[in-house]
Formats: sequence, structure tokens, C-alpha cells
Amino acid sequence: MKGFGYLVKEGFKNVYANRIMSIASICVLVSCLVLTGAASLFSLNVSAIVTDVEKNNETTVYILRDRSEIEARQIGKQIEAIDNVESALFVSKSEAVQQYKETLGEQLFDRIKDEDPLNDAYRVVIKDLSKYDDTVKQLKAIDGIEKINDRREFAQKLSTISNLINIISIAVVAALIIISLFIIANTIRATMYSRRFEISIMKSVGATNMFVRMPFLVEGMVIGFISAALATGAVALLYEGVKRVITEVAGSWISVIPFSEVVLPLAIAFVIAGVLVGFFGGFISIRKYLKKEGNEILGW
Repeated sequence: MKGFGYLVKEGFKNVYANRIMSIASICVLVSCLVLTGAASLFSLNVSAIVTDVEKNNETTVYILRDRSEIEARQIGKQIEAIDNVESALFVSKSEAVQQYKETLGEQLFDRIKDEDPLNDAYRVVIKDLSKYDDTVKQLKAIDGIEKINDRREFAQKLSTISNLINIISIAVVAALIIISLFIIANTIRATMYSRRFEISIMKSVGATNMFVRMPFLVEGMVIGFISAALATGAVALLYEGVKRVITEVAGSWISVIPFSEVVLPLAIAFVIAGVLVGFFGGFISIRKYLKKEGNEILGW
């Protein structure tokens, strides 16, 4: 047990002894983890929004601006007469103005209120979404309807963006993992070079491969753990900053997942990923040395 404690202690000492290379390894690995975490959180939020859009089968139908409120209400009766329409809630221009004002806030609303006058509209709930396209065609055929806000198309666009970002993120993260492994391996090689005499003596007196390998594996895992802790903090700051901006701009339109709900699984994933990358970095770097005997390590 004392021998194991000694090996772990040596691993921690190696991190400090080669602190310049260790810092370089940590920076690259933190970048990798932050990008991975950001992509994962973005994908989670997009999936949540898409699910919300799909569950909420409410479609907004806008009436032509030149139609009076009486005419708009007559159009509503035609909308309700469609078989696949469960309900049609009338939203007058004045009601829409008030809702926009509450959602966007006084300052932002005053800035944009004169750019695009609002229409009377209906919030239409459709019974059977499998007949959605046919129902939309029937709605468009009604005289006096200007446009229909198809939220399904919005959900499909979000899914496409999410998939694209996931593909790009995977490619970037894969490249950064390779770079991280390379830098961590070189960090540990520098440690091994400075301790080559000690390693040579241990091999000469019959030290097992695990005994020789342990400090370097610990060094790699310590680098990975530190990187995971820093990456979790960095993602938390980034996420909260982006969330604050989205809330200010979009109000209640877009619901962002609270970071408190994802911080634990994210931190665990970061620790596992960081420690594994560090472990394999140490494993790769020392493997060839373990094939040599004492004098061969020194090049004699």
C-alpha cells in the first residue's frame, strides 16, 4: 500500500516538474472538452425546443390586414368548420400588440413596433397531425387568409442545424482529442527523459512494468482531471452568459434548459473523458520504454 502511495505521489510531482508542458496539455484538453460540452448542450436545447414545437400543434393563421374585425371573425367560422380543426382562438391586433409588449419588454418593443403592423390572427389547434398538410391546404383556400405560420418547418430547420453542428463538433473534437493525446504523450515523454536513469535502475533490479508505468499514468490522469474541472467551470460561465442573452432577446419564446439540470452529468462526462485521454496519453508514451531493458533506455 505504501508503494502504491509513493507511485501516486510521484505522478503528482511529475505534473509540477513539467508544468510548462502540463499547462499546454491542459489548455488543449480544456478546449476539446469545452467544444464538446457546448455542442452537447446546444443539441440538448434544440431537441427540447423541437419536442416542445412538435407537442404544441398550434398553428397561427394570419388574416389580411385590410379585413375588419367583423370580417376576421367570419373567417374564423370557416376555419372552425374544417373537420381536422379542433379549435380556433381569435387574437385581435390589440391583443397581439399587448402580448408582444409583455414578451419583448418595453424598450425592445418600442424599437420595432412601427416596422411591421400586426394582423388579426387565429391560433388553430389541429386534431390529427398526420393530416396536417391537407388541413393547411384547406386553410389557405379560405378567402381573407394572408399566411400560415408552419411551426413544423421551424422544428425541421432546428433539427437540421442541430445535426450539422453535431457533425462539425464531432470532427473538431476528434482532431482535438488526437492533439491532446499527442501533447500529453510528449509531456510524459519529457518526464521519462528526465527520469531515465531512475527508470533504468528500476528495470535493472526487476521492477514490474506496472510499477514503472504507474506514476506516468497518474500524471496523465491528473492532467485530465484538472482539465475536466476547468472545462466544467468554463462551460458554466459560457452557458449562463448565452442563456442571459437569449432570455433578454427572446424572452419566454425560447426556454433554455437550466444549467443546474445538466451540470452533474456534464461534469461526470468531462472527468471520465479527461481521465481516459490522460490515461491513454500516458499509456502510449511509456509503452515503448517498457520493451527495453535498463541500458537500452539510456541508449548505451
